[in-house]
Amino acid sequence: DASSYFYRAFFAIRELSNSRGMPTNAIFGFTNMLLKVARDYKPDYLAIVFDSKEPSVRKDRYAHYKANRPIMPHDLQIQIPYIKNLVNGFTIAAFEKDGIEADDIIGTICKKCKEDLDVVIVSGDKDMMQLIEPKVSMIDTMKNKTYGPKDVVAKLGVEPKLVVDFLGLTGDSSDNIPGVPGIGPKTAQKLLETY
Repeated sequence: DASSYFYRAFFAIRELSNSRGMPTNAIFGFTNMLLKVARDYKPDYLAIVFDSKEPSVRKDRYAHYKANRPIMPHDLQIQIPYIKNLVNGFTIAAFEKDGIEADDIIGTICKKCKEDLDVVIVSGDKDMMQLIEPKVSMIDTMKNKTYGPKDVVAKLGVEPKLVVDFLGLTGDSSDNIPGVPGIGPKTAQKLLETY
């Protein structure tokens, strides 16, 4: 999940630039995170997925989707082409499609690959937890935490297949999803257990 990593790198590392004054903090941090994943987990295959610059098709269904998010800072925007060139230089498969979010592409890759491979999603995005099953896990390298199906239940109180319903009921402030008024995590868990 490229976006989650270059955003984290951009905000974690400050005041880093090249001799011409161009910011390089996101490039530097992203590269270090990528190398750490390759070194620590030694994947047989690796793909990086980017969000599209075009508006998500989800905006057609819900106009307020992610409306609370500020636009990408200019100092980060100008680093994205260099990050994409870096990924290309490492000969890592990169995926991006206009109007389609990285999450959806990651979901498609999981669905297509889980029959033949053990799939590991590298992301800190709780939305990705809906994809977890016995052949699909998730690693949040920032928290040094690996999630399998039981870990999703421990964290959210519901099985991975119910994560979408859980977030729909409770809301998700990061995506500007309001949820159902008066329903918090405990009530959502009870409703989903019962119904």
